[in-house]
Amino acid sequence: MISSIAELIADRIGTMPAGERRAAQTLIANYPMIGLKTVAEFSAAAGVSSPTILRFVARLGFQNYPEFQSSLQDELAAQLQSPATRTLNPPSPGGGTVSPMLEATLDNMRETFRHLSDKQLADIAARLVDRRGKTFLIGGRFTDPLARYMAAHLAVIQPDVFHLAGQESMWRDRLIDMGKRDVLVIFDIRRYQDSLLRFAEKAHQRGVQIVLFTDQWLSPIARFARHVIAGRTAVPSAWDSSAALFVVAETLIGAVTRQLEAEGAKRIREMESLR
Repeated sequence: MISSIAELIADRIGTMPAGERRAAQTLIANYPMIGLKTVAEFSAAAGVSSPTILRFVARLGFQNYPEFQSSLQDELAAQLQSPATRTLNPPSPGGGTVSPMLEATLDNMRETFRHLSDKQLADIAARLVDRRGKTFLIGGRFTDPLARYMAAHLAVIQPDVFHLAGQESMWRDRLIDMGKRDVLVIFDIRRYQDSLLRFAEKAHQRGVQIVLFTDQWLSPIARFARHVIAGRTAVPSAWDSSAALFVVAETLIGAVTRQLEAEGAKRIREMESLR
């Protein structure tokens, strides 16, 4: 399974010199468009030299800059596909539908966690545990159920957890309650939702720390996110699968629950007494 450039960066950014790391961060913040510009334009945007950009591209495993751009162009084409135009994989020789879907979903989970470090999961969990601020969760047309699910669990073990539902105007009204100590968890996969991008930008301007759950092609919200979880979503279907992101969400729910074991247990007992 071919890794996306965002996944390659996640795997190798820890070993990059400072200049290459700036190039990587610039690309992630403007993914993938800045990488489709000339070397000179990319280097100017990153504030590094052109040779640094070429070393960065080589570190990712590309022979030259055109090969790197060709890969980005392929990703952009995949990112823009709709369910109506998406090419489906051919059926299996046996004619079954369950096995290819199951195998693709399991591969997505394995690949997602292969590119997701324990440190990143620990950092996100620590931020969600921090009780100095509030936690807000929101998703798109098909991913909001994940946000609701995660919010429902977190709200049981800690206070000040809110799922943002309803129309966009209602989300914007909640911005007045958001500040630098708060976390906004956003779920957004292709085709990315403009309303979520506008909301993320406003929250970022208020200093809110954003945790983004997205796909391997990266929602444009990545430019505002403190943490980006890029999960695999492609399956042999007209529809993307959120299964891998769901498992990551459950992994974080488990990590937060363990860290808040005493407080969470006390809160659950009190909830039960009020039923």
